[in-house]
Amino acid sequence: MSAMVKTDICVIGAGSGGLSVAAGAVQMGADVVLVEKGAMGGDCLNTGCVPSKALLAAAERAQSMRTSRIFGVADAKPEIDRAGVNRHVHGVIAAIAPNDSVGRFEELGVRVIRAKGEFVDDKTLRAGDTTIRAKYFVVATGSSPFVPPIPGLQGVDYFTNENIFANKGPIGHLIIIGGGPIGMEMAQAHRRLGAKVTVIEVARLLPKDDPELTKVVIQRLTDEGITFHEGVRDLRFEKTTQGIAACCETDDGKHCIHASHLMIATGRRANVHGLNLEKAGVDYAPQGIKVDARLRSSNKRVFAIGDVAGPYQFTHMAAYQAGIVIRNMLFKLPAKVDYSAVPWVSYTDPELAQVGMSEADAERAGMKVRILRWSFAENDRAQAEHRTEGLVKVVTGRGGRILGAAIVGLHAGELIQPWVLAISQHLKIGAMAGMIAPYPTLAEVNKRIAGSYFTATLFGGRVRHMVRFLLRF
Repeated sequence: MSAMVKTDICVIGAGSGGLSVAAGAVQMGADVVLVEKGAMGGDCLNTGCVPSKALLAAAERAQSMRTSRIFGVADAKPEIDRAGVNRHVHGVIAAIAPNDSVGRFEELGVRVIRAKGEFVDDKTLRAGDTTIRAKYFVVATGSSPFVPPIPGLQGVDYFTNENIFANKGPIGHLIIIGGGPIGMEMAQAHRRLGAKVTVIEVARLLPKDDPELTKVVIQRLTDEGITFHEGVRDLRFEKTTQGIAACCETDDGKHCIHASHLMIATGRRANVHGLNLEKAGVDYAPQGIKVDARLRSSNKRVFAIGDVAGPYQFTHMAAYQAGIVIRNMLFKLPAKVDYSAVPWVSYTDPELAQVGMSEADAERAGMKVRILRWSFAENDRAQAEHRTEGLVKVVTGRGGRILGAAIVGLHAGELIQPWVLAISQHLKIGAMAGMIAPYPTLAEVNKRIAGSYFTATLFGGRVRHMVRFLLRF
């Protein structure tokens, strides 16, 4: 027998965005129903951000054992226990899972329905045996790995991010298709954990980042023994007695790489199918639900956030968008998204982080900008850590306004955050130059590059003449 539920807000999807909306709205007094057919916590907790960073942490420990001699500590060959690494990864997931659990959200007052949701009409959703009529709906169904139609792929076994973290066995040689952040992170993690790794990319490695900075990451991964093939054509797969073979062509000629395992990391597609969005009057495309600046779909009762809404498929963007829709739904404020200060990080070692406008963006826009650069080699803490590879690159506009920043180096994901604040608050470079940075820290690179903006003026002839004149008195 089906039940009818009436509510203020129905959230579809219990990933980071959906959970943020549900928790925030119910604590502000709204009646909330949360519908989720899969695991609570979504991709980020179970098959994405959390397990990948846990795996990278294990890989970093192994690598540190191999590279200690420079500190006067004997190098050692790590013994990799793949089952133990798997326990570590899933232990981290288990430690975080209670925050996203059904029990926690029910304690907050959210009604959680574990079933597939699909629209019946523009005001109604059916989830299992329950029919839900809501004033507002929030679609937060996330995304899934995009698997391209590569010849021969259907005949071989392969990993995606959805199943690679379940692997407990040894990996001899891993081929990764896709040189974006996921592919590069997994390449370095598995290489450091003892596998031979080959990355195949049809375009450019780390294509969304500044090429000047990506060179630093690619060089480091190459030095660690990872093989790269860029600009690949005519890719196809074959099953072999040892595993698989990936055959392709590049400007260097034809290649046939034999390996034990394969991973597909060629991007993600929004989860829009199976929701009956047509019945709700919601326009969508394979890239996701079409929304306005207030994150409303063509049906103004239906909002969409996170990966299913784009254009940035980041966990932190889903949380940001959750705040936008809460202000629209609960407080009737015409809050709009602002994507001018969206940071993103590739968690390779060294990390690669960016926010705002790049040098290429400025060139395409025909803007007159000034580009600043500062090397980690000029930072005393980086010297102490023997991690001097990397640099900071900042784009400034008229009057020294900060338009964008990119960092490659140790802890770049942490170091980018002051630049996110500066861009979001429309600050000028003088604000960063004027702050006091504790010594010795990596964060001094931010102050030093900001100070370099004024070097020519402060130490130029005009100032020297002025100082000499004033010292006469």
